[in-house]
Amino acid sequence: MKKILLIGNGAREHVMAETLKNSRHGVELFAVGKTKNPGIADLCEEYMLADVCDEDSIREFANRVRPDMAVIGPEAPIAEGITDMLLENGIKSASPLASVGRLETSKSFARDLLTKYKIPGNPKYKVFFNEDGLSDIFDELGDDFVVKADGLKGGKGVKVSGDHLNGKEEGMNYARECLEEAGRVVIEEKLVGQEFSLMCFCDGQSISAMPCVQDHKRAYEGDKGPNTGGMGSYSAPDHLLPFLSNKDVNEAFYINERVLEAIYKETDAHFKGVMYGGFILTKNGVKLIEYNARFGDPEVMNVLPLLKTDFVDVCDAIINDSLDELELEFEHKATVCKYVVPEGYPDNPVKNEQVNVSEEILTNEPGLKLYYASVDERDDGLYLAGSRALAFVGIAETIEEAEAKAQKAVESVKGPVFFRKDIGTRELIDSKIEMMNKIRGV
Repeated sequence: MKKILLIGNGAREHVMAETLKNSRHGVELFAVGKTKNPGIADLCEEYMLADVCDEDSIREFANRVRPDMAVIGPEAPIAEGITDMLLENGIKSASPLASVGRLETSKSFARDLLTKYKIPGNPKYKVFFNEDGLSDIFDELGDDFVVKADGLKGGKGVKVSGDHLNGKEEGMNYARECLEEAGRVVIEEKLVGQEFSLMCFCDGQSISAMPCVQDHKRAYEGDKGPNTGGMGSYSAPDHLLPFLSNKDVNEAFYINERVLEAIYKETDAHFKGVMYGGFILTKNGVKLIEYNARFGDPEVMNVLPLLKTDFVDVCDAIINDSLDELELEFEHKATVCKYVVPEGYPDNPVKNEQVNVSEEILTNEPGLKLYYASVDERDDGLYLAGSRALAFVGIAETIEEAEAKAQKAVESVKGPVFFRKDIGTRELIDSKIEMMNKIRGV
Protein backbone atom coordinates (compact mmCIF):
# COMPACT_ATOMS: atom_id res chain seq x y z
CA MET A 1 0.00 0.00 0.00
CA LYS A 2 1.03 3.57 -0.67
CA LYS A 3 -0.03 6.47 1.53
CA ILE A 4 -0.52 9.59 -0.59
CA LEU A 5 -1.36 13.14 0.48
CA LEU A 6 -3.42 15.10 -2.07
CA ILE A 7 -3.81 18.86 -1.70
CA GLY A 8 -6.73 20.60 -3.43
CA ASN A 9 -10.49 20.23 -3.73
CA GLY A 10 -11.47 20.93 -7.35
CA ALA A 11 -12.33 18.79 -10.36
CA ARG A 12 -8.61 18.63 -11.19
CA GLU A 13 -7.92 17.03 -7.82
CA HIS A 14 -10.95 14.72 -8.17
CA VAL A 15 -9.55 13.16 -11.36
CA MET A 16 -6.08 12.99 -9.75
CA ALA A 17 -7.59 11.16 -6.77
CA GLU A 18 -9.47 8.75 -9.03
CA THR A 19 -6.36 7.97 -11.09
CA LEU A 20 -4.21 7.44 -7.99
CA LYS A 21 -6.82 5.09 -6.49
CA ASN A 22 -6.80 3.03 -9.72
CA SER A 23 -3.16 2.13 -9.07
CA ARG A 24 -2.11 -1.51 -8.91
CA HIS A 25 -0.18 -0.66 -5.74
CA GLY A 26 -3.24 0.03 -3.64
CA VAL A 27 -3.48 3.57 -2.31
CA GLU A 28 -4.55 5.06 0.99
CA LEU A 29 -5.49 8.62 0.11
CA PHE A 30 -5.47 11.57 2.50
CA ALA A 31 -6.74 14.93 1.26
CA VAL A 32 -6.69 18.58 2.27
CA GLY A 33 -9.33 20.87 0.80
CA LYS A 34 -10.91 24.22 1.57
CA THR A 35 -14.37 22.74 0.93
CA LYS A 36 -15.57 19.15 0.91
CA ASN A 37 -15.43 17.74 -2.60
CA PRO A 38 -17.84 14.75 -2.53
CA GLY A 39 -15.91 12.87 -5.23
CA ILE A 40 -12.59 13.14 -3.42
CA ALA A 41 -14.17 12.46 -0.03
CA ASP A 42 -15.56 9.14 -1.31
CA LEU A 43 -12.05 8.06 -2.32
CA CYS A 44 -10.29 9.17 0.89
CA GLU A 45 -9.28 7.58 4.15
CA GLU A 46 -9.37 11.02 5.73
CA TYR A 47 -10.31 14.47 4.43
CA MET A 48 -9.14 17.55 6.31
CA LEU A 49 -10.98 20.83 5.76
CA ALA A 50 -8.37 23.59 5.67
CA ASP A 51 -7.09 26.30 3.37
CA VAL A 52 -4.74 24.66 0.86
CA CYS A 53 -2.09 27.28 1.72
CA ASP A 54 -2.41 26.85 5.51
CA GLU A 55 1.14 25.72 6.23
CA ASP A 56 0.63 24.97 9.91
CA SER A 57 -2.50 22.83 9.45
CA ILE A 58 -1.01 20.91 6.52
CA ARG A 59 2.26 20.31 8.40
CA GLU A 60 0.39 18.94 11.41
CA PHE A 61 -1.82 16.71 9.22
CA ALA A 62 1.12 15.43 7.17
CA ASN A 63 3.27 14.68 10.22
CA ARG A 64 0.41 12.71 11.75
CA VAL A 65 -0.41 10.75 8.58
CA ARG A 66 3.22 10.38 7.35
CA PRO A 67 2.44 9.81 3.65
CA ASP A 68 4.90 8.14 1.28
CA MET A 69 4.49 11.08 -1.09
CA ALA A 70 2.39 14.15 -1.77
CA VAL A 71 0.81 15.61 -4.91
CA ILE A 72 -0.41 19.19 -5.13
CA GLY A 73 -3.18 20.17 -7.52
CA PRO A 74 -3.60 23.98 -7.49
CA GLU A 75 -1.01 26.65 -8.20
CA ALA A 76 -1.40 28.68 -4.99
CA PRO A 77 0.08 26.07 -2.55
CA ILE A 78 3.05 25.61 -4.90
CA ALA A 79 3.59 29.37 -4.98
CA GLU A 80 3.27 29.57 -1.19
CA GLY A 81 5.96 26.91 -0.65
CA ILE A 82 3.84 24.00 0.59
CA THR A 83 6.03 21.59 -1.41
CA ASP A 84 9.12 23.09 0.27
CA MET A 85 7.57 22.79 3.73
CA LEU A 86 6.66 19.13 3.17
CA LEU A 87 10.20 18.38 1.97
CA GLU A 88 11.63 20.01 5.11
CA ASN A 89 9.44 17.54 7.04
CA GLY A 90 10.78 14.56 5.08
CA ILE A 91 7.86 14.23 2.65
CA LYS A 92 8.71 14.32 -1.05
CA SER A 93 6.22 15.59 -3.62
CA ALA A 94 5.56 14.97 -7.31
CA SER A 95 5.06 18.75 -7.51
CA PRO A 96 7.55 21.62 -7.92
CA LEU A 97 9.26 23.74 -5.31
CA ALA A 98 8.32 27.41 -5.07
CA SER A 99 11.59 28.55 -6.68
CA VAL A 100 10.84 26.73 -9.95
CA GLY A 101 7.11 27.31 -9.58
CA ARG A 102 7.96 30.91 -10.55
CA LEU A 103 7.59 29.65 -14.10
CA GLU A 104 3.87 30.15 -13.44
CA THR A 105 3.76 32.70 -10.66
CA SER A 106 5.80 35.30 -12.56
CA LYS A 107 5.06 35.99 -16.23
CA SER A 108 8.18 38.17 -16.40
CA PHE A 109 10.39 35.38 -14.98
CA ALA A 110 9.20 32.96 -17.69
CA ARG A 111 9.69 35.47 -20.53
CA ASP A 112 13.13 36.53 -19.30
CA LEU A 113 14.20 32.88 -18.86
CA LEU A 114 13.51 32.18 -22.54
CA THR A 115 15.39 35.32 -23.55
CA LYS A 116 18.42 34.67 -21.33
CA TYR A 117 18.87 31.07 -22.48
CA LYS A 118 18.05 31.80 -26.14
CA ILE A 119 15.01 29.51 -26.18
CA PRO A 120 12.60 30.09 -29.10
CA GLY A 121 8.94 30.94 -28.61
CA ASN A 122 8.85 34.44 -27.11
CA PRO A 123 6.79 37.18 -28.76
CA LYS A 124 7.98 40.79 -28.68
CA TYR A 125 7.58 41.82 -25.02
CA LYS A 126 8.82 44.17 -22.32
CA VAL A 127 8.69 44.06 -18.52
CA PHE A 128 7.91 47.29 -16.70
CA PHE A 129 8.52 48.15 -13.04
CA ASN A 130 7.14 51.67 -13.37
CA GLU A 131 5.53 53.84 -16.04
CA ASP A 132 8.79 54.90 -17.66
CA GLY A 133 8.53 53.98 -21.35
CA LEU A 134 5.10 52.42 -20.90
CA SER A 135 3.41 54.75 -23.37
CA ASP A 136 6.10 54.04 -25.98
CA ILE A 137 5.50 50.26 -26.05
CA PHE A 138 1.78 50.81 -26.67
CA ASP A 139 2.64 53.18 -29.53
CA GLU A 140 5.04 50.58 -30.95
CA LEU A 141 2.55 47.70 -30.78
CA GLY A 142 -0.44 49.75 -32.00
CA ASP A 143 -3.78 47.96 -31.76
CA ASP A 144 -2.26 44.50 -31.20
CA PHE A 145 -1.14 44.24 -27.57
CA VAL A 146 -1.56 42.07 -24.48
CA VAL A 147 -1.27 43.23 -20.86
CA LYS A 148 -0.30 40.56 -18.33
CA ALA A 149 -0.48 40.90 -14.57
CA ASP A 150 2.67 39.42 -13.07
CA GLY A 151 1.22 36.98 -10.57
CA LEU A 152 -1.48 34.37 -9.96
CA LYS A 153 -4.88 35.56 -11.17
CA GLY A 154 -6.78 32.31 -11.66
CA GLY A 155 -6.52 32.56 -15.45
CA LYS A 156 -8.09 36.02 -15.45
CA GLY A 157 -5.05 38.34 -15.24
CA VAL A 158 -4.35 38.54 -18.99
CA LYS A 159 -6.19 41.17 -21.03
CA VAL A 160 -6.03 41.34 -24.82
CA SER A 161 -6.63 44.32 -27.09
CA GLY A 162 -9.83 44.06 -29.09
CA ASP A 163 -11.25 41.49 -26.68
CA HIS A 164 -10.92 43.01 -23.20
CA LEU A 165 -9.21 46.33 -23.84
CA ASN A 166 -10.14 48.93 -26.44
CA GLY A 167 -7.25 51.14 -27.41
CA LYS A 168 -4.12 52.49 -25.78
CA GLU A 169 -5.85 54.33 -22.94
CA GLU A 170 -7.60 51.22 -21.59
CA GLY A 171 -4.36 49.26 -21.98
CA MET A 172 -2.41 51.89 -20.05
CA ASN A 173 -5.02 51.97 -17.29
CA TYR A 174 -4.91 48.19 -16.79
CA ALA A 175 -1.11 48.24 -16.89
CA ARG A 176 -1.13 50.87 -14.11
CA GLU A 177 -3.45 48.64 -12.04
CA CYS A 178 -0.98 45.77 -12.43
CA LEU A 179 1.96 47.97 -11.47
CA GLU A 180 0.15 49.19 -8.40
CA GLU A 181 -0.75 45.68 -7.32
CA ALA A 182 2.43 43.72 -8.09
CA GLY A 183 5.13 46.31 -8.87
CA ARG A 184 5.58 45.03 -12.42
CA VAL A 185 3.64 44.27 -15.58
CA VAL A 186 4.38 42.53 -18.89
CA ILE A 187 3.31 44.10 -22.19
CA GLU A 188 3.45 41.84 -25.25
CA GLU A 189 2.52 41.76 -28.89
CA LYS A 190 -0.81 40.08 -29.61
CA LEU A 191 -0.31 36.71 -31.29
CA VAL A 192 -2.84 35.42 -33.82
CA GLY A 193 -3.47 31.71 -34.24
CA GLN A 194 -4.81 28.68 -32.39
CA GLU A 195 -3.89 27.91 -28.80
CA PHE A 196 -3.08 24.46 -27.45
CA SER A 197 -1.81 22.93 -24.22
CA LEU A 198 1.16 20.56 -24.04
CA MET A 199 1.58 19.21 -20.51
CA CYS A 200 4.69 17.19 -19.65
CA PHE A 201 5.72 15.12 -16.66
CA CYS A 202 9.19 16.19 -15.48
CA ASP A 203 11.63 14.65 -13.00
CA GLY A 204 14.10 17.52 -13.24
CA GLN A 205 16.16 15.96 -16.00
CA SER A 206 13.78 13.92 -18.16
CA ILE A 207 10.48 14.99 -19.68
CA SER A 208 7.51 12.99 -21.07
CA ALA A 209 4.64 14.51 -23.03
CA MET A 210 0.91 13.99 -22.57
CA PRO A 211 -1.66 14.24 -25.40
CA CYS A 212 -2.30 17.78 -26.70
CA VAL A 213 -5.49 19.49 -25.51
CA GLN A 214 -7.33 22.64 -26.54
CA ASP A 215 -8.97 24.61 -23.73
CA HIS A 216 -11.74 27.20 -24.17
CA LYS A 217 -11.28 30.13 -21.78
CA ARG A 218 -14.14 32.34 -22.92
CA ALA A 219 -17.45 32.11 -21.08
CA TYR A 220 -19.77 32.10 -24.08
CA GLU A 221 -20.19 30.22 -27.33
CA GLY A 222 -18.08 31.16 -30.31
CA ASP A 223 -15.20 31.98 -27.91
CA LYS A 224 -16.89 35.21 -26.81
CA GLY A 225 -17.20 36.93 -23.45
CA PRO A 226 -14.93 37.26 -20.41
CA ASN A 227 -12.07 34.92 -19.62
CA THR A 228 -12.75 32.09 -17.18
CA GLY A 229 -10.70 29.34 -15.60
CA GLY A 230 -11.77 27.23 -18.62
CA MET A 231 -15.25 26.24 -19.83
CA GLY A 232 -14.17 22.96 -21.39
CA SER A 233 -11.61 21.24 -23.57
CA TYR A 234 -11.09 18.41 -26.03
CA SER A 235 -8.40 16.01 -27.22
CA ALA A 236 -8.12 13.81 -30.31
CA PRO A 237 -7.46 10.05 -30.66
CA ASP A 238 -4.08 10.64 -32.34
CA HIS A 239 -2.97 12.83 -29.39
CA LEU A 240 -2.53 15.79 -31.77
CA LEU A 241 -5.32 18.29 -32.54
CA PRO A 242 -7.11 18.70 -35.89
CA PHE A 243 -5.06 21.81 -36.75
CA LEU A 244 -1.71 20.50 -35.39
CA SER A 245 1.04 18.48 -37.07
CA ASN A 246 3.75 16.39 -35.43
CA LYS A 247 6.22 19.14 -36.39
CA ASP A 248 4.18 21.71 -34.43
CA VAL A 249 4.06 19.51 -31.33
CA ASN A 250 7.79 18.79 -31.60
CA GLU A 251 8.46 22.55 -31.61
CA ALA A 252 6.46 22.94 -28.40
CA PHE A 253 8.11 19.90 -26.81
CA TYR A 254 11.56 21.29 -27.67
CA ILE A 255 10.70 24.54 -25.86
CA ASN A 256 9.59 22.57 -22.78
CA GLU A 257 12.81 20.53 -22.86
CA ARG A 258 14.99 23.62 -23.07
CA VAL A 259 13.05 25.35 -20.28
CA LEU A 260 13.55 22.32 -18.03
CA GLU A 261 17.32 22.66 -18.51
CA ALA A 262 17.29 26.45 -18.19
CA ILE A 263 15.30 26.61 -14.98
CA TYR A 264 17.81 24.34 -13.25
CA LYS A 265 20.68 26.55 -14.40
CA GLU A 266 18.81 29.62 -13.21
CA THR A 267 17.58 28.38 -9.81
CA ASP A 268 19.82 25.40 -8.98
CA ALA A 269 16.61 23.44 -8.30
CA HIS A 270 15.15 20.66 -10.43
CA PHE A 271 11.61 21.13 -11.75
CA LYS A 272 9.66 18.06 -10.62
CA GLY A 273 5.99 17.67 -11.48
CA VAL A 274 3.89 18.85 -14.41
CA MET A 275 5.23 21.53 -16.75
CA TYR A 276 2.26 22.87 -18.68
CA GLY A 277 3.11 24.95 -21.71
CA GLY A 278 0.32 27.06 -23.11
CA PHE A 279 1.26 27.53 -26.76
CA ILE A 280 -0.19 29.22 -29.83
CA LEU A 281 0.33 28.10 -33.42
CA THR A 282 0.96 31.18 -35.60
CA LYS A 283 2.04 31.87 -39.17
CA ASN A 284 5.59 32.01 -37.76
CA GLY A 285 5.40 28.67 -35.97
CA VAL A 286 4.79 27.82 -32.33
CA LYS A 287 4.98 30.59 -29.73
CA LEU A 288 4.72 30.42 -25.95
CA ILE A 289 1.76 32.15 -24.31
CA GLU A 290 2.55 31.19 -20.71
CA TYR A 291 3.63 28.41 -18.38
CA ASN A 292 1.81 26.69 -15.55
CA ALA A 293 3.58 24.57 -12.94
CA ARG A 294 0.79 22.00 -12.46
CA PHE A 295 -1.96 20.16 -14.35
CA GLY A 296 -4.35 22.36 -16.28
CA ASP A 297 -8.00 22.45 -15.28
CA PRO A 298 -9.89 21.30 -17.37
CA GLU A 299 -7.09 19.74 -19.48
CA VAL A 300 -6.16 17.19 -16.82
CA MET A 301 -9.60 15.63 -17.24
CA ASN A 302 -8.81 14.95 -20.89
CA VAL A 303 -5.51 13.21 -20.24
CA LEU A 304 -5.56 11.33 -16.92
CA PRO A 305 -8.58 9.14 -17.80
CA LEU A 306 -6.56 7.98 -20.84
CA LEU A 307 -3.36 7.24 -18.89
CA LYS A 308 -2.51 3.52 -19.17
CA THR A 309 0.74 3.76 -17.19
CA ASP A 310 0.21 3.48 -13.43
CA PHE A 311 -0.06 7.05 -12.11
CA VAL A 312 1.63 6.12 -8.83
CA ASP A 313 4.60 4.80 -10.84
CA VAL A 314 4.70 8.12 -12.71
CA CYS A 315 4.72 10.08 -9.43
CA ASP A 316 7.43 7.79 -8.03
CA ALA A 317 9.53 8.30 -11.17
CA ILE A 318 9.14 12.10 -10.89
CA ILE A 319 10.35 12.01 -7.29
CA ASN A 320 13.18 9.51 -7.90
CA ASP A 321 14.60 10.94 -11.16
CA SER A 322 13.68 7.82 -13.15
CA LEU A 323 11.12 9.09 -15.64
CA ASP A 324 13.33 8.04 -18.56
CA GLU A 325 12.98 4.42 -17.41
CA LEU A 326 9.17 4.53 -17.56
CA GLU A 327 7.22 4.04 -20.78
CA LEU A 328 4.35 6.53 -20.71
CA GLU A 329 1.23 5.24 -22.48
CA PHE A 330 -2.17 6.81 -23.15
CA GLU A 331 -5.23 5.29 -24.79
CA HIS A 332 -5.85 6.43 -28.35
CA LYS A 333 -9.31 7.83 -27.72
CA ALA A 334 -10.98 11.23 -28.01
CA THR A 335 -12.20 13.21 -25.02
CA VAL A 336 -14.48 16.22 -24.60
CA CYS A 337 -14.84 17.99 -21.25
CA LYS A 338 -17.68 20.45 -20.60
CA TYR A 339 -18.09 22.48 -17.43
CA VAL A 340 -21.44 23.34 -15.86
CA VAL A 341 -21.10 26.76 -14.18
CA PRO A 342 -23.42 29.00 -12.12
CA GLU A 343 -25.50 31.63 -13.87
CA GLY A 344 -23.59 34.91 -13.85
CA TYR A 345 -20.17 33.22 -13.90
CA PRO A 346 -17.44 34.47 -13.93
CA ASP A 347 -18.24 38.06 -12.87
CA ASN A 348 -21.33 37.67 -10.68
CA PRO A 349 -22.05 33.95 -10.12
CA VAL A 350 -25.06 32.76 -8.12
CA LYS A 351 -24.18 30.87 -4.94
CA ASN A 352 -25.92 28.61 -2.42
CA GLU A 353 -28.46 27.41 -4.99
CA GLN A 354 -29.14 23.70 -5.29
CA VAL A 355 -28.01 21.76 -8.35
CA ASN A 356 -29.15 18.25 -9.30
CA VAL A 357 -27.21 15.67 -11.29
CA SER A 358 -28.96 12.82 -13.11
CA GLU A 359 -27.79 9.54 -11.58
CA GLU A 360 -29.46 7.71 -14.46
CA ILE A 361 -27.24 9.23 -17.15
CA LEU A 362 -24.10 8.53 -15.14
CA THR A 363 -25.11 4.90 -14.69
CA ASN A 364 -26.37 4.23 -18.22
CA GLU A 365 -23.91 6.18 -20.39
CA PRO A 366 -20.61 4.28 -20.90
CA GLY A 367 -17.57 6.46 -21.46
CA LEU A 368 -18.92 9.31 -19.37
CA LYS A 369 -17.26 10.69 -16.23
CA LEU A 370 -18.28 13.35 -13.71
CA TYR A 371 -15.79 15.35 -11.68
CA TYR A 372 -16.94 17.63 -8.88
CA ALA A 373 -15.51 21.15 -8.67
CA SER A 374 -16.89 24.19 -6.82
CA VAL A 375 -19.85 22.58 -5.06
CA ASP A 376 -20.82 22.22 -1.42
CA GLU A 377 -22.25 18.87 -0.35
CA ARG A 378 -24.94 19.24 2.32
CA ASP A 379 -27.38 16.80 3.88
CA ASP A 380 -30.06 17.60 1.30
CA GLY A 381 -27.83 17.65 -1.79
CA LEU A 382 -25.32 19.68 -3.80
CA TYR A 383 -25.12 23.46 -3.74
CA LEU A 384 -23.28 25.89 -6.01
CA ALA A 385 -20.23 27.47 -4.36
CA GLY A 386 -19.66 30.26 -6.87
CA SER A 387 -17.19 28.97 -9.43
CA ARG A 388 -17.09 26.17 -12.03
CA ALA A 389 -19.30 23.49 -10.52
CA LEU A 390 -19.34 20.17 -12.40
CA ALA A 391 -17.14 18.79 -15.18
CA PHE A 392 -18.45 16.07 -17.49
CA VAL A 393 -16.03 14.18 -19.73
CA GLY A 394 -17.10 12.10 -22.71
CA ILE A 395 -14.61 9.46 -23.89
CA ALA A 396 -15.05 7.72 -27.24
CA GLU A 397 -13.39 6.66 -30.49
CA THR A 398 -14.06 10.03 -32.16
CA ILE A 399 -14.35 13.65 -31.01
CA GLU A 400 -17.95 13.74 -32.30
CA GLU A 401 -18.98 10.75 -30.19
CA ALA A 402 -17.20 12.10 -27.10
CA GLU A 403 -18.88 15.50 -27.54
CA ALA A 404 -22.33 13.91 -27.77
CA LYS A 405 -21.78 12.12 -24.45
CA ALA A 406 -20.59 15.26 -22.67
CA GLN A 407 -23.41 17.36 -24.12
CA LYS A 408 -26.10 14.87 -23.10
CA ALA A 409 -24.72 14.97 -19.55
CA VAL A 410 -24.55 18.76 -19.13
CA GLU A 411 -28.10 19.08 -20.47
CA SER A 412 -29.33 16.74 -17.72
CA VAL A 413 -28.17 19.03 -14.87
CA LYS A 414 -30.98 20.94 -13.14
CA GLY A 415 -30.42 24.30 -11.44
CA PRO A 416 -29.42 27.94 -12.20
CA VAL A 417 -26.49 26.96 -14.41
CA PHE A 418 -25.19 27.24 -17.96
CA PHE A 419 -22.56 25.61 -20.19
CA ARG A 420 -21.07 25.95 -23.63
CA LYS A 421 -22.78 23.75 -26.20
CA ASP A 422 -20.15 24.32 -28.89
CA ILE A 423 -17.02 22.83 -27.30
CA GLY A 424 -15.89 19.78 -29.24
CA THR A 425 -18.46 20.27 -32.02
CA ARG A 426 -17.55 19.76 -35.67
CA GLU A 427 -18.60 23.34 -36.49
CA LEU A 428 -16.28 24.96 -33.94
CA ILE A 429 -13.34 22.68 -34.75
CA ASP A 430 -13.77 23.29 -38.50
CA SER A 431 -13.65 27.05 -37.86
CA LYS A 432 -10.32 26.60 -36.10
CA ILE A 433 -8.90 24.51 -38.94
CA GLU A 434 -10.10 27.11 -41.45
CA MET A 435 -8.48 29.91 -39.45
CA MET A 436 -5.13 28.14 -39.36
CA ASN A 437 -5.28 27.32 -43.08
CA LYS A 438 -5.91 31.00 -43.83
CA ILE A 439 -3.07 32.13 -41.56
CA ARG A 440 -0.66 29.68 -43.15
CA GLY A 441 -1.88 30.40 -46.67
CA VAL A 442 -2.97 26.81 -47.28
